[in-house]
Amino acid sequence: MQVNSKITVSKRIIVVVLAAVLALSAFNTYMILERPNFNTNAVSYDFVLSQNGNNYQLKNIQNGETTSVSRSGVSSAINSALARGLSVYINAGTYVLNKDILLSNKINAKIVGNGATIIGNGHKIIVYGSNYTTSQYATISGLTIINGTLRIENSFGTTVTNMIFENTSTGIELANTNTWSEDTQIDNCYFINASQGIVFESPTVNATGSYASSTIQRCFFNIRDNSVGINVQSGAQFSDSQIQNVRMWLGQDGVTNQTGLFVNGSMYQTLLTSVVFESFTNVPNDMFAIDLGRDCNPAPMLDGDVNFLGNWTANIHNPYSIWISGVGTAFEKLNVNVPVGLNGQYGANTTIRATPLNINMFEPKIQAEGSFVNNETVTVRIRLLFADNVISSSVTQIFTGSGSAWLSNDQILTLFPSQSIIVGVIFDAQSSAGTTDAIVTVSGYGTAS
Repeated sequence: MQVNSKITVSKRIIVVVLAAVLALSAFNTYMILERPNFNTNAVSYDFVLSQNGNNYQLKNIQNGETTSVSRSGVSSAINSALARGLSVYINAGTYVLNKDILLSNKINAKIVGNGATIIGNGHKIIVYGSNYTTSQYATISGLTIINGTLRIENSFGTTVTNMIFENTSTGIELANTNTWSEDTQIDNCYFINASQGIVFESPTVNATGSYASSTIQRCFFNIRDNSVGINVQSGAQFSDSQIQNVRMWLGQDGVTNQTGLFVNGSMYQTLLTSVVFESFTNVPNDMFAIDLGRDCNPAPMLDGDVNFLGNWTANIHNPYSIWISGVGTAFEKLNVNVPVGLNGQYGANTTIRATPLNINMFEPKIQAEGSFVNNETVTVRIRLLFADNVISSSVTQIFTGSGSAWLSNDQILTLFPSQSIIVGVIFDAQSSAGTTDAIVTVSGYGTAS
């Protein structure tokens, strides 16, 4: 036989229990409101910095130790954390720097913010390597930096994402003082009223100029007077890289001396694609979307979807006649000398290229000059060089006296392959005589991409 038992709790006990629960709940609520917000997303970081009223707290996630930080001690607290660990997570709040932040000789280090605003007071967050092997794969993300700079020096594979740089002399500066800084990824960043949004500095000390294989994408620039969005200094090699899905706003009425992209170094094989330069001024005064300096060698390649909107002093300011390459670029080669071999043997090759582009079409004009004595003939051979180093079959142009000739359509079609990439046009020449005063030159026009 089963006996059902029932425990009866008096109303007095229920009231006491409820009162205790409510008191505990109120205490917990108070603690939640007053305690700094150590975000649960930060558990994989070594340290978490949080604002706590007018002061701050730094928590060591590994051992749970919490340190109070004064308003003037934020820089020291972050530097201490970076000296002891690889990563710092900064919760929402406003943090004022009184000296530089140094992330030195670290692999896979991180400074990541969650709605954090850094008042830089002209100071820098520095990702530094003694050389590129000691500073690799750093991540700087999620911060708003006001009047401060992110410096990347002798570092490989740095990622900068979801950042705002506002009212600063330079937003991001890349520097090579020993070895180089390559494979930098700058993504989804906003530059507001920076004298220089991004600058690739000239190399110094024992460094090369290489900032190769880097990407600037999904970034926006609001450019003020006497300022430049992206600056590639003399000797800097921002090469084999990409600028894509970027927009630059310039030129409110009354402003002057604004440049979207200034190139005084090398942007060899660097492609601009889906880049928009927009000027709002009615009277452009030294307003350039792209400005090519004296030491520019070469200029970047422009894809077909690079747009210049509004009014400009010049879309591309090119006072030194730097060759500008891009999709569908036209180019010319004038009076290129072709050595003439003797006794029916071809002389040394001369190859015409459209570096850094590939050739779509080239129509050469071949000219031969000389006395052509004793029934001398001069034969000029033309071949194509493909990307895989294969050389096409040849066509020839024969001269029995001074004159010039263009290749026919049939000759050109004979050279062209069914499928391949043309990187050069090869010319060589021979004379039937043992001695000659014949001179062969080639000129022509083409398109490249």
